[in-house]
Amino acid sequence: MPKMPARLFAVLVVLSGFLTATGVRPSTAEALSDSLWFDDSPVTVRDGRLSDGQGREIVLRGYNVSGETKLAENKGLPFASVADAKKSATALRALGGGNSVRFLLSWAYAEPVRGQVDTAYLSAATEQMRAFLEAGIRVYPDFHQDLYSQYLFDPDSWYTGDGAPKWAVDAGNYPDESCGICLLWGQNITQNEAVKRASYDFWHNAHGLQDAFLTTAQRTMSYVKEHVSAAEFAGVLGFDPYNEPHAGVYDSGQTSRAWERDVLWPFYERFRTRMDAAGWQDKPAFVEPNMFWNANISFQKQEGGLLDSGTLGPDFVFNTHFYDQKAISGIFMPGKAGDGQYAADFGTVRDRAAAGGTAGIVSEFGHPLVGTVSDKAPTVLKAMYQALDSRLPGSSWWSKPASSGSVLSGTQWQWDIYNGRHHELMNGNPDKVLTSGDSWNDEDLSAVRLDDSGTAVLRQDARLLDRLYPSATAGTPVGFTYEDRSRDGSTTLTWNPVPSSLPNVSRLVGSGQYGLLLWRSDGSSAPTELHLPASFPTATTTVVSDLGTSYGPPAYTRNTPIAAAAEPGGTGSRRLLLTAPGNGVLHYALVTNGTTAPSTTLLNAARSELSAWAAQRAG
Repeated sequence: MPKMPARLFAVLVVLSGFLTATGVRPSTAEALSDSLWFDDSPVTVRDGRLSDGQGREIVLRGYNVSGETKLAENKGLPFASVADAKKSATALRALGGGNSVRFLLSWAYAEPVRGQVDTAYLSAATEQMRAFLEAGIRVYPDFHQDLYSQYLFDPDSWYTGDGAPKWAVDAGNYPDESCGICLLWGQNITQNEAVKRASYDFWHNAHGLQDAFLTTAQRTMSYVKEHVSAAEFAGVLGFDPYNEPHAGVYDSGQTSRAWERDVLWPFYERFRTRMDAAGWQDKPAFVEPNMFWNANISFQKQEGGLLDSGTLGPDFVFNTHFYDQKAISGIFMPGKAGDGQYAADFGTVRDRAAAGGTAGIVSEFGHPLVGTVSDKAPTVLKAMYQALDSRLPGSSWWSKPASSGSVLSGTQWQWDIYNGRHHELMNGNPDKVLTSGDSWNDEDLSAVRLDDSGTAVLRQDARLLDRLYPSATAGTPVGFTYEDRSRDGSTTLTWNPVPSSLPNVSRLVGSGQYGLLLWRSDGSSAPTELHLPASFPTATTTVVSDLGTSYGPPAYTRNTPIAAAAEPGGTGSRRLLLTAPGNGVLHYALVTNGTTAPSTTLLNAARSELSAWAAQRAG
């Protein structure tokens, strides 16, 4: 969860696998249920964007699965069973609208004895990953760490960590952990000498720690590749090498920027070499900069962002986290978030990724759902999703949509079905059994939980989480916006109303939700697709586009310009498919669940308004 001094987390999104009787999956497998001819190809980095086999620009939206990996109760696994993993994956797709996850893994459980990888752990993790792959959800794993390791902390400590195994801690002569006056767990990063020294040792490969980690990472990646089918492996996006890196201690005269250049980036290059050796050469490393590079509190912010790493290119994705530390502090932002609150912060992520010649992703973002600042969550999360969709506030989107920028990928922290139902012995202490929230350093950010019947239910507004977004664009996105009409208590938050200059469009949308995508086609026969939230039943969804108008889009065929279909994976989630002709032609599509059974006259009038608007504002 958010840290005050950079309270960022991660959960990783890993792959899914399954063992046959011989322990190795066959090299081929049937396509996912509900797959169409353009589905199931691997995602790579091409021309600075995530791209599928049809050349479409891919947007990843989903969650971190899950902070349970940081706990001991299920031995470093996200789930107690494969059945729970399947339940979670289905709910994530159907309730949460996600098409991807960051799947957390634990170094401590993968290599509990130095030099000995626990294949039983890798087998269980791979089977749980496969539950997500089978649900049509792409995954990227992450060997997660926070505060370096649980084993730095005393049984009666206020805090705990996760990551490195006990033998790695025993190798160093670290002082007894103490954070002093620390109100938030993230303060341990810069105030706890044990955490600082252990982190320093890892980055400088003291005791061969980094070598050991890289060897375990390579063996993990090799294991996954060998124990999933080729079709399943296509759903694996890449690997996040290290969560929220920080130097621990800077060398004399060293700046954060110099540390990224001289210490962090060489580590990523070494990890990239291990990926290639494990057969992951066509998949990018999701590399994170210094965790404080984009902090929004001035005294936390440190120069960085992999500024001196040159062109990252197709081997890497620029991967960062963002939490509003001002909002979390309860001091620096006393009110709630508003329209365009994070446009500049997320714009910086876009710019940094573009300067590196690669795609960007915000692999962690979120806000506490319980506690003194939890009342800010509805507006903070809405503003963050708004900033992922566009670099413009709603107040100016309609006047300059071509300045909207790329649609950013993102995975929210977090998706933990065991929220409020844990049984965690904190630091192994039987007198400190944690059950509430996320059961880790007082965090409570999970978007989901299980009710008393064992059914997964959302803890946040479904209108906020299950969103319309362009999951694949055949061509170049020009601009996108989505008005989710999510709620802050009983108040509906409308930050992007249709302007009065478009009266028929406004009438068509009414008080409903709507999204609007502008793009230039590339001549591909593959369609542009948008995820349809559960609040957009196919039969009552309206589409107004230069491709035509449709109320209740028909089933997809290659010759149907506006159509609907199930998303791959058999979870019941759906998508809108737009097949656009021409190369470089500007297209638009308004998607809304506003007016019921709109008349042909209204549809045509709205189309006429949108055509004129698009030509004027983005033509």
